[in-house]
Amino acid sequence: MKANIVYPDYSNSITNLANSILQKWGLPINGGTLELLDPYLVRDYKNIVVFLLDGLGKCIIERICEKNGFLNSHLAGTFSSTFPSTTVAATASVDSGLAPCEHGWLGWTCYFPQIDRNVSVYRNTDPETGEMVAEESVVWTYCRYPRVIDKINAAGGKGYYVTPFIPPYPESFEASCELIKAYCQEPGQKYIYCYCDEPDNTIHLTGCYSSEAKQVVSALERRIETLAAELKDTLIIVTADHGMMDVEGVCIKDYPAITDCLKRIPTIEPTALNLFVKEDKRDEFEKAFTGEFGQKFLLLPKAKVLEMKLFGCGNEHKDFRSMLGDYLAVAVADVSIFNSQADVEKFVAGHAGLTEDEMAISMIVFETN
Repeated sequence: MKANIVYPDYSNSITNLANSILQKWGLPINGGTLELLDPYLVRDYKNIVVFLLDGLGKCIIERICEKNGFLNSHLAGTFSSTFPSTTVAATASVDSGLAPCEHGWLGWTCYFPQIDRNVSVYRNTDPETGEMVAEESVVWTYCRYPRVIDKINAAGGKGYYVTPFIPPYPESFEASCELIKAYCQEPGQKYIYCYCDEPDNTIHLTGCYSSEAKQVVSALERRIETLAAELKDTLIIVTADHGMMDVEGVCIKDYPAITDCLKRIPTIEPTALNLFVKEDKRDEFEKAFTGEFGQKFLLLPKAKVLEMKLFGCGNEHKDFRSMLGDYLAVAVADVSIFNSQADVEKFVAGHAGLTEDEMAISMIVFETN
């Protein structure tokens, strides 16, 4: 099924949300701010809390949440994810105010020209063998960026992370909400950024509109509503890094006419494939790929990707262009091309393509008294 194609809008995106926060604290911004959010930030709230619920895109809220429930009742508008519409790229953007071409965190796996290897970004492993690539994080070694919260703290403000991956490592969403409540009771104005890996985890495995996904989303909504009632003088923003769509998975190894043309396995994401092609095989590759997937993917030469500024504008990371392959294959339908049969069998929903369901995210705003 071919879907509506939606390109990233870097004047109305999750990148701009971070710049609005920087501007609120009187700090230099990296680009435009988010007009959708700016009017709320004019007011001097003691606490500004951003919940980023992984995968809770516009389509999920519209089709799962109650029309008169907490989230839909406080919908302020919709805006754009980054490209690719995926956690690695989008959360680095909301953490920095930089577009993916600027910070270099392009997707779940990236090609790093500095070491001539593909690396699973969060796990720091080889995506084929699972072996650790280095003792230190490869992505932080070569693509380190300045973080919004660090800038706020360095300027004498108060900024806090609430995520399972940063101390004090809350082990559940309930624990995260309790931690937020404690931070909000401290004196002084502060910015609190809370990341939750649901409903993305559940949706990947069970589908966008499964009973399991509905239970997870409802539980998250109820807990945020409860917390909102307990806080004072607080602006609560609920958003997502990307949306989701149910997909049909295929394994690239089942298409030797394509793989025989490649220098290495694809990187970035199964719906945004970064492809390095052998010099003498380009015509053969284009014919093979478009023959198999021409109705489901846009096959874009590197020059076209750069011309379209899919990964954003601004000052490109010095290695950005070297991280890109010769072609980018971007899904515009419900198909994902995985590197292994195990992933085909595991994942029933995905993201990172250019469909509306993946690209469109909502902003929910709640102002406490």
